[in-house]
Amino acid sequence: MKPVVLLPDGVGIRNFALGPFLSLLGREAPGLILHPIPEANLAQYAGAGNGHWQWQELRPYRESALAATLRYSLAYAQMFWGDSQSMRYGRRARLRGTRSRRLMLQGARCLGWCLASQRGIRFLDRRHCRHIARLPQVADYQRLFRHYGATVLFCSHQRPLEILPPVLAARSLGIPTACFIFSWDNLTSKGRIAAPFEHYLVWSHLMRQELLRYYPEVAPERTHIVGTPQFDPYADPALSWRRQEFFGPIGADPARPLICYSGGDTFTCPEDPLHVDILMSLVRSGQVRRRPQVLVRPAPVDDGSRYQAVREKYPEMIFAQPAWLHTQPGNWARCIPRAEDVRFLANLTHHANVNVNLASTMTLDFAIHDRPVVNVAFDVSNPPPCGRPPLWEFYYRFEHYRPVVELGAARFARSPRQLAEHINAYLDNPALDRERRRRFVELEVGVPIGESSSRVVEVLAAVSRRSRQGREEHSN
Repeated sequence: MKPVVLLPDGVGIRNFALGPFLSLLGREAPGLILHPIPEANLAQYAGAGNGHWQWQELRPYRESALAATLRYSLAYAQMFWGDSQSMRYGRRARLRGTRSRRLMLQGARCLGWCLASQRGIRFLDRRHCRHIARLPQVADYQRLFRHYGATVLFCSHQRPLEILPPVLAARSLGIPTACFIFSWDNLTSKGRIAAPFEHYLVWSHLMRQELLRYYPEVAPERTHIVGTPQFDPYADPALSWRRQEFFGPIGADPARPLICYSGGDTFTCPEDPLHVDILMSLVRSGQVRRRPQVLVRPAPVDDGSRYQAVREKYPEMIFAQPAWLHTQPGNWARCIPRAEDVRFLANLTHHANVNVNLASTMTLDFAIHDRPVVNVAFDVSNPPPCGRPPLWEFYYRFEHYRPVVELGAARFARSPRQLAEHINAYLDNPALDRERRRRFVELEVGVPIGESSSRVVEVLAAVSRRSRQGREEHSN
């Protein structure tokens, strides 16, 4: 096996370069990694995998006007056809940007509506791929893969547009392609997968059902349940600190409870600083009992500057900016984690007594450690910001988050008073809702925590082996 691993963004680097995956796959065969890490920062990551890997930066990819129109038309067609709660919002969202961009998006939305069927989606997909296949980047990747002798291409994330040229190059050469569905919400709340893969690696039976529902052209036998490597560090004892070791560096008292507020990005969670202000007021006034400490961790893509006012108002608040490199500020794909952030989050999710967030994946992170979660479900502004419906009627109706609500895996604060009540209940009895959290984790993650990286390696080895055997039988 000679694998090519495509890590197009920071979350792929976190999941597959800062865990055991590269070392495990490197034992099978040395490989090639295509990545977006700036040359000045590459030394921090190139040692991953015990030196088995060659690292090459992704080719620059600038989308033409026609390619963008086709891609957005395909995304809109998927959203009109798929018709999930989030997709209905996404296809009605206000068009932003320059006048020419708004006109392009308006045309793409109309075309997507007209072609919102499986036949129409296939038509747009073929046209889009044919256009991209003529780009010089595709020919560059073809030469690279031939020279390298690649036997399988694995992509860590299905959404970045930069993945299409290398995937098309691999497919043109008969190299099998596989993609990891990176997040639990992507199939139901986003547009179209950016490239046509042959194999799909999913977290669970639930995610497999979603994939086959929204992508009926995918063969069930080409979907593989592998869990997700982003949680593997939570089962690694080498990363674990004792409570005193973790609390000391952040300036906290290990004898007092710790509440973690996990922020979202500025677009989906514009009122995060206001919610933090309310939480701190509840703690300072004693409405949240037991003298807890509050640690605020913004989303990695957030530079944290919007919390400055609340930090000045509540100097007792602990602020933990994620240790990610912002190589292109505001761009998720170019926000790249450092190894120390993986360890910090593994210990934060273990040692915090309660987590507070707004419909975040962090609900799952903390549930894995059996830590109670309170979801913020009230707006501060009236009407709600960004022209969206109230929080409870909006994010908590999204398909991917319904299991949290239906299982009762978290408690939902519909007002500041309920926020205090739910936190107090969990601080008094951390075992509340324990069985519900356990069932939620089992539903979302289909393999034991800590085994995902090895499962991915097994799938890639099997895919590569079957492809080689098929070529040998064909040649005979």
